[in-house]
Amino acid sequence: MLRTALRNVLAHKARLVMTVLAVCLGVACVCGTLVFADSSAAAHRAALSQNFADIAVSVTAKEPPPGTATDQRDSVLDDALARKLADVPGVAAVRPEADGSATLNAADGTPLRAGTAWANRAAAYVPGKDGEDRRYPLVEGHGPTSGDELAVDSGTAAAGRLRIGDPVTLATDGPVMTKRLVGIVTTKDTRVTAGGTLALFDKATAQKLFASPGRYTGIDLSAAPGTDQAELSRRVTAVLPADRAEATTGSAQADQQAILVDSLTRGYAKIPLVFAGVSLFIGSFLIINTFTMLVSRRSREIALLRAVGASRRQVSRSVLLEALLVGLVASAAGFLLGLGIASVLPDVLSTGGGTLPRGPLVIGPRSVVAALGVGVGVTVLAAWLPSRRAARVAPVEAMRTTEQPPPSAKQSRIRAVAGLALLVLGAGWLVSLSGAKDASETNLQNAMVGCALLVAALIVLAPLLAAPVIRLTGRLTGRFGITGHLARENALRDPRRTAATAVTLMISTALVAGLAVIGNSTGQALDRQAAAGLGADYVIGSRTTMTGVDPAAVRRVADTSGVRTASAVTDSTLFTGGGVRNISGIDPDTVNEVMKLEFVSGSVKDLGPGRIAVSSSVAREQGVSTGGRLNASMGRPQAFKHYTVVGVYKDNPTAHDVLGTRTEVAENSFKPGTIQRILVRTDDGATSKTLEERLRTAVGNSPLLKVQDREQLVHEAAGTMGDLLNVMYGMLAIGVVISALGIVNTLAVSVSERTREIGALRALGMDRAGIRRMIRLEAVTVAAFGTLLGLAGGLFCAWSVGSLANGAVEQYSLALPWGTLLLVCLASLAIGAVAAAVPARRAAALSPLEAVATA
Repeated sequence: MLRTALRNVLAHKARLVMTVLAVCLGVACVCGTLVFADSSAAAHRAALSQNFADIAVSVTAKEPPPGTATDQRDSVLDDALARKLADVPGVAAVRPEADGSATLNAADGTPLRAGTAWANRAAAYVPGKDGEDRRYPLVEGHGPTSGDELAVDSGTAAAGRLRIGDPVTLATDGPVMTKRLVGIVTTKDTRVTAGGTLALFDKATAQKLFASPGRYTGIDLSAAPGTDQAELSRRVTAVLPADRAEATTGSAQADQQAILVDSLTRGYAKIPLVFAGVSLFIGSFLIINTFTMLVSRRSREIALLRAVGASRRQVSRSVLLEALLVGLVASAAGFLLGLGIASVLPDVLSTGGGTLPRGPLVIGPRSVVAALGVGVGVTVLAAWLPSRRAARVAPVEAMRTTEQPPPSAKQSRIRAVAGLALLVLGAGWLVSLSGAKDASETNLQNAMVGCALLVAALIVLAPLLAAPVIRLTGRLTGRFGITGHLARENALRDPRRTAATAVTLMISTALVAGLAVIGNSTGQALDRQAAAGLGADYVIGSRTTMTGVDPAAVRRVADTSGVRTASAVTDSTLFTGGGVRNISGIDPDTVNEVMKLEFVSGSVKDLGPGRIAVSSSVAREQGVSTGGRLNASMGRPQAFKHYTVVGVYKDNPTAHDVLGTRTEVAENSFKPGTIQRILVRTDDGATSKTLEERLRTAVGNSPLLKVQDREQLVHEAAGTMGDLLNVMYGMLAIGVVISALGIVNTLAVSVSERTREIGALRALGMDRAGIRRMIRLEAVTVAAFGTLLGLAGGLFCAWSVGSLANGAVEQYSLALPWGTLLLVCLASLAIGAVAAAVPARRAAALSPLEAVATA
């Protein structure tokens, strides 16, 4: 039986290649996703983690008690403490650090990795007795020795096309600085080698930027051989001022960073794995269909095996062994293809503002196990039903016919009852979510369960729906005359096979249509939100909440030609008993020119110290109205006091949740005295590339700032959703390919089974073009059936989960992307026509006499 299985695989290799491709694509998705997730986690860990291999203890300034004012000039981390720590028993070396973050512009003025400030390292270059800092070996030039000099790593220099002697513009927070590049170094810091940037200043400049003159941001200690980290930490703690500094072991810091990295990278593989599972699910139908047709075609062969003594178990094992061999080949090919997918995914998922960290591919044991488990497991499981069917066929019955017997009335009734039960359950489950108020994890899980039940119902009912739906679409194919009529009848000949072929396309179409509707609706909602309440023509804002705009830039922007009004806004947080809200500090005299505020009661003119205005949602949540008082804390969660509410305005994304005066909010912001946005109103509302360049010049072309008009704001808001949808569509394209393979496979077997019939048609006068047209129309009919079911399921699911999307994105409303849906329909029909090309050519090439004689 083993030799028989091997012979059958070799004999039907052309037909099995479709199954191999289907399984290969599914395995490639799973393995590629796992390798990508492991590699991205490792690269992120490298980008976020400091190498603590040579750090036994780190000394940092302790956070002051709540409500206490902070001043970096009071830091105890200075040279005196460094010398004191060097005398602690067990300390081998002391390395003071003055580091932070700096974002650089490339030679052409574009920011380098501006969207990931955490990857933009800045530190002090501290030369030793030989004049070089051994942590940063020089490749070219020399280390910075004065405040106007700068050194960068070789990767940053290459990415920014920077050369020795070039002026480099950069910013840490606030004003833009220009330094002269004097050195290029290398570094083993994994945060930089994983895709970050490194800027090195002389020690005095670094201290001024990130700490204060003569002070440090931290002091790292290495241990003498044989010294325990915990014991050294206790010794160091004993000499530190208990209220001003603290010591942490290197292993403890590494553990903390590992937790952070795990939380940041946990979701990397989820979405791709979901669609990999969908691809495998779609592929399983192709496998079942292929092996079912192979068993049907080899019924005489099976009968002979049974007649010469083969048992049912041996026949079943023979089919399963074929599936095992196919699965092994597909797993090996899929694993190699998966490595290619993993290598290109970082480029696919990276955007202009957020490039993923880079690193070598990490091929773990779970990727290899997954390739074998998924490829072999899915193939063998999918072939189990056909193997059981082959074992149950009696030798005499198999010798009489090569066609599968039609399902009995009882089987049809059972299928109808089961399908209707699943349909009612799934539809009811989804309809019950129409009253959901948010997109909580529980509601999302319920939505996925409901969609799965609905798809399962369509799969079960597909063989029963095939006849009425195909007869309906057959009116269109009937316009092609006898070839269209024959195509319709051929599709109806075996509803189970037709349904199994169409189901693959149905699932892909349902997912694409559902995602397109949700994506289009969400994108339009984001478009409406992006510029809602904005009266300004330009918004100049910081890229992160941890940085700000140079206050002096406000006057330069206001004096720019073409600008009518420039109004500064400081963003901060307001802590209330019910949570945290965003508060905007504004200038009441100019805000009406740059914001579209609609007050329900009160006025913005009444803002002042201790007086705020709240949005309608905050007013409802806190139970306050104009004239009332709100107990809250601005900027810090400890300093609560009562604020008088002087107005309530309709919810406004530009104004955020609460309004206060800029002076008061700036005093209590993350960076006291800073501003985060400049709202610009131009003369006559005009926008142009020239004016945008003037505004960029006014803010010093800072890499920390964005200058955007209304259209750019809308594009940015919809950009993330568009990128995510493109990735999803790319994943689903694999399902579409599998669907095409299924159509090719089914038609190829169908042509083989109908050889005598095709020969008779040729003998009766049908030309080759008519044969090709008949096969193509049959494929298009099957594709149309799958597309109609998929559209119905996808649109219903998208409608039912609309309330969840409305809870996650304000102003969400169902908006059908008619162009995309039409494209999906046309693409599905085109897939059917293209998939039929080879089988149609093969059918047309049959000689009438040979076909009748050899069938």
